Amino acid sequence: MAMARRSASRLLSSFRPFSLLLQPLDDAPSLSAAAAAASARRGMSSASALRARDEKEVARWRESMDRMRNIGISAHIDSGKTTLTERVLYYTGRIHEIHEVRGRDGVGAKMDSMDLEREKGITIQSAATYCTWNGYQVNIIDTPGHVDFTIEVERALRVLDGAILVLCSVGGVQSQSITVDRQMRRYEIPRVAFINKLDRMGADPWKVLNQIVSGAETPDTQLMARSKLRHHNAAVQVPIGLEEEFEGLVDLVELKAYKFEGGSGQNVVASDVPSNMQDLVMEKRRELIEVVSEVDDQLAEAFLNDEPIQANQLKAAIRRATVARKFIPVYMGSAFKNKGVQPLLDGVLDYLPCPMEVESYALDQNKSEEKVLLAGTPAEPLVALAFKLEEGRFGQLTYLRIYDGVIRKGDFIYNVNTGKKIKVPRLVRMHSNEMEDIQEAHAGQIVAVFGVDCASGDTFTDGSVKYTMTSMNVPEPVMSLAVSPISKDSGGQFSKALNRFQKEDPTFRVGLDPESGETIISGMGELHLDIYVERIRREYKVDAKVGKPRVNFRETVTQRAEFDYLHKKQSGGQGQYGRVCGYIEPLPSESDGKFEFDNMIIGQAIPSNFIPAIEKGFKEACNSGSLIGHPVENIRIVLTDGASHAVDSSELAFKLASIYAFRQCYAAARPVILEPVMKVELKVPTEFQGTVTGDMNKRKGIIVGNDQEGDDTVVVCHVPLNNMFGYSTALRSMTQGKGEFSMEYLEHNTVSQDVQMQLVNTYKASRGTE
Repeated sequence: MAMARRSASRLLSSFRPFSLLLQPLDDAPSLSAAAAAASARRGMSSASALRARDEKEVARWRESMDRMRNIGISAHIDSGKTTLTERVLYYTGRIHEIHEVRGRDGVGAKMDSMDLEREKGITIQSAATYCTWNGYQVNIIDTPGHVDFTIEVERALRVLDGAILVLCSVGGVQSQSITVDRQMRRYEIPRVAFINKLDRMGADPWKVLNQIVSGAETPDTQLMARSKLRHHNAAVQVPIGLEEEFEGLVDLVELKAYKFEGGSGQNVVASDVPSNMQDLVMEKRRELIEVVSEVDDQLAEAFLNDEPIQANQLKAAIRRATVARKFIPVYMGSAFKNKGVQPLLDGVLDYLPCPMEVESYALDQNKSEEKVLLAGTPAEPLVALAFKLEEGRFGQLTYLRIYDGVIRKGDFIYNVNTGKKIKVPRLVRMHSNEMEDIQEAHAGQIVAVFGVDCASGDTFTDGSVKYTMTSMNVPEPVMSLAVSPISKDSGGQFSKALNRFQKEDPTFRVGLDPESGETIISGMGELHLDIYVERIRREYKVDAKVGKPRVNFRETVTQRAEFDYLHKKQSGGQGQYGRVCGYIEPLPSESDGKFEFDNMIIGQAIPSNFIPAIEKGFKEACNSGSLIGHPVENIRIVLTDGASHAVDSSELAFKLASIYAFRQCYAAARPVILEPVMKVELKVPTEFQGTVTGDMNKRKGIIVGNDQEGDDTVVVCHVPLNNMFGYSTALRSMTQGKGEFSMEYLEHNTVSQDVQMQLVNTYKASRGTE
């Protein structure tokens, strides 16, 4: 709020030059004193009117932004995110009928607009919409829960001010819940939690609450993905009944009971707390006050003085603690049964911040990327971030989050990253895959523009400032496939599809295998790549042939090795001469980067203008290790000496000397192969536990956690990705279709000696057959 006041005063101060109108022109000979006084009075009145008008304008902007919330809905796969969003849209009047996920009724959920999403019952792309609740505008982004589409969650959270973390009351804190929570921490997102599916058999919200706090149920520290979020949190509601008997909720702040009546739960009926729940409600309210008191000094003072805590006091304290990211209020309900959604919407308005309460920083390119705090008001120069691209019917659709200023249709804006000046031909607000044309949008809003050519992560301004927003975190791909069109005639459409998907999704990479000439696509997992192959077939009518999945192995060195290489070539005319000496060694484990080059030469043994060419040569050599031809990582190259020739030395000569020097000493550094290791979470009926864990051991998995959850066993293990291909089919056959698993990238780890020998022999054999 203080930031908002500063921005308002800054806006008002920008109009102070009008006070200059009050000063009479002394050197004007025809202007009498009376006329000057009259002119001054007129100037004063017009300046006052102008100032009053601008104060009204500021007040209007302030109120508009106070009544705005930008939120995301994120969770583990199948926790009910899209179902919850569907209810939110229905209760706010954005849609007039409720449709379910998977499109069983032939329509499908509003936010799952892609046919593939409706068939598979999963969200593949994040979708934006907006709605109005109690006079507040709420912009919502519904994100995927599957780890393969994690970039959609990353870029949504990058531009949002708050979030709803959805948890399943039966499954509790699951592996992707941890990943999403980590992403929310990275972008410093205040959030509320919603424990969903209270109507399901085995629902236990209090177990889930304990998992959010500390995970005390599980002693194994590796089982973080099962149970540890380590948050200050407490329930702000208590359910009336559970499972089939779930009827409604008691609000612990207002001490009111709510039931949801009508065909779709649209009528919220308030009543007094049931007499049989009085003790439980007062105990849980005291618990809520205690937890909030630990992170809010004002409430702590009242609590320690044994003063009665009023509802408005508690609400204000919860808001302060939530906005400061010290507390998470926990709501409950069942989106599918239409219960608990309206109080959750009230909680979004009550406890999540408006755009002016969130600190956003930009980097000033004119001042060597100095960090600048953005005011977050329409009074400032335009600053907007392109966070998502889509190829639409009318060209490229670019999603923008406006941090400062105003953008209007027909305005010229500048892409700071490319330096291009662009006209905004069309400005829209998104409602899933539908668009509503608008004339202007101001700070705090999420909009889309057509016909603007840019990349994901580009920053736009009005040209008066040269700010760039910090980019989002993009994880590295872990799996590759060779693809090629079956028909030679469809090569153009095939290339068009790959270019489009690569531009839209930063985790989807396309490359060419230099040895086989095949097109290689890389992504976050089997499902990720399968979806893109299917989209090429459906959207571009191109049938693609898919090769065996390839794992993105890496190579690294384990000990120091010296190099001293002279590259000398004479073939008439200017020759090539370059000598490099030094050593390679593994990078320390705490290093941030994966490649380090240090020039330790004292004196001018090698002229300084050749040093960049030497670094470039070593980098190029690291692109392909000699063991299996995969990139070399975690390596430090130190240049200690060398020699040059006055005539024959050149950048090319030193670059080639570096490449050959690296190859010469690489074997002496005892290289090893690194493979991607996945964190796999299995949930299977207890009767199949032995079979499934035995199969995991065969796949060289390390079991790090085993937990009982009702009739199911939850197993967490670390398994090499190379051993996980086709696992979904194997798991179904082992568990009669009752088992499920989720998988996410953990790290690259050294392979065993026998696997290394096998990979090296396979690589040599493939080279020999060419």
